[in-house]
Amino acid sequence: MNFLMPDFYPAAAEIFLLAMACVILLLDLVLTQKQRWIIGLLTQATLVGCAVITIMTASGQVVLTFSNMFVDDLFADFLKLLVYFSVSVMLVYSRGYLALRGLDKGEFYLLVLFATLGMMVMISASHFLTIYLGLELLSLSLYALVALDRDSARATEAAMKYFVLGAMASGLLLYGMSMLYGATGTLEIGGVAQAIYHGVANKTVLVFGLVFVVSGLAFKLGVVPFHMWIPDVYQGAPTAVTLFIGSAPKLAAFAMTLRLLVYGLFELAEQWQLMLMMLAVLSIALGNLAAIAQSNLKRMLAYSTISHMGYMLLGLISGVAAGDRHFALNAYSSAMYYTVSYVMMSLGAFGMILLLSRAGFEAENLDDFKGLNQRSPWFAAMMGMLMFSMAGVPFFVGFFAKFSVLLAVVDTGQVWLAVVAVFFSLIGAFYYLRVVKLMYFDQAIDTAPIKANLDMRLLLSANGLAVALFGIFPQAIMSLCTFTLLRSL
Repeated sequence: MNFLMPDFYPAAAEIFLLAMACVILLLDLVLTQKQRWIIGLLTQATLVGCAVITIMTASGQVVLTFSNMFVDDLFADFLKLLVYFSVSVMLVYSRGYLALRGLDKGEFYLLVLFATLGMMVMISASHFLTIYLGLELLSLSLYALVALDRDSARATEAAMKYFVLGAMASGLLLYGMSMLYGATGTLEIGGVAQAIYHGVANKTVLVFGLVFVVSGLAFKLGVVPFHMWIPDVYQGAPTAVTLFIGSAPKLAAFAMTLRLLVYGLFELAEQWQLMLMMLAVLSIALGNLAAIAQSNLKRMLAYSTISHMGYMLLGLISGVAAGDRHFALNAYSSAMYYTVSYVMMSLGAFGMILLLSRAGFEAENLDDFKGLNQRSPWFAAMMGMLMFSMAGVPFFVGFFAKFSVLLAVVDTGQVWLAVVAVFFSLIGAFYYLRVVKLMYFDQAIDTAPIKANLDMRLLLSANGLAVALFGIFPQAIMSLCTFTLLRSL
């Protein structure tokens, strides 16, 4: 059997990141505590280098390599750039928080880089094995990051819950993939699609495999009823790690869902559409209702995440339209736009918690935001804009994200589904506006001055303003989502 040398060029960014992670690992052994800043700087430089390589290697064509296990297309390139940017922003927000708690260690940056590599592999995966390898690389890194603060019993407990439930979800996904392989005789996503299209696959086994695959995807997205880990992990993990979990991995999970269900299993759309519809409605309902009862902001945002992922699923459901490729493209673009908008809002919201936290104090309770306007009118306005956007108030990016998804739902004729989504969105507005009320109308309990590095203040301000700016000009991101999907589907 002759071995064909694969084309390494499309995977140049992944190779570069892995090489730099190894360099940082070795360098961390010889640096003193005072020189630790070099690790953070090198990590940021690695992300910038990956972005440059991704842009340089983008051809605009769909390129397959590594025996069709890895795909390089505009969809992957765009999401990877967003992942680099999200991780870079997270590192800037987290630097002061980690330093004050003694968590600013080389292993944090290494785990973040390996998690980023896992996300990149997931985004470019065109084969079941590649998807699983990327997913496990991301998951194992996240388990370790959650338990990074070894002196915190809460973080250790959260990491154990995450690990046990994550292992079960990975098993479900792997079992589902094995059934799809048994039914079609191939592990390639494109090959699975062809086998189903030509009717050579066992339909009964396919449907059983689909149920397990959707269950595994639902866990990674954090939707009901596979949401149990999200509130505990978000609350128990160090806030810097919560910020990481709540942002970039959502982009990778969306890419994995799209590649598996739309690229590979579109012929079974009638089956998975019904499953996703149930998951979406339950997530929107439970996420918004449970968030009302929370007094911990991280836990509130965890339930908010569940509802937001439910709204994102509405876009994927709406893409199943009889014979109308253009309509399907709009629906998938709206789901992608919603995911990107959510990541932008999540970065800002958790960034505000990091801004108000200081040594020995976690600003994670709602009462910690009381009277923020008295302490800093500017950052109170930034947090207000982020909350308005998450609530879907015009004219912020969150409003247009919800509007585009609901418009896609209405176009499919499922008006009742849009009505349900709007109803729970109105309920959800309560807990977001409660944060605004606390900031502007309650007396401040904590009057300590807000201390943060200049780069964090500037970036957090830009984050808040971007939520407003992209709300006024929503077509900027939407056009990119549509264009990348058009050239990749």
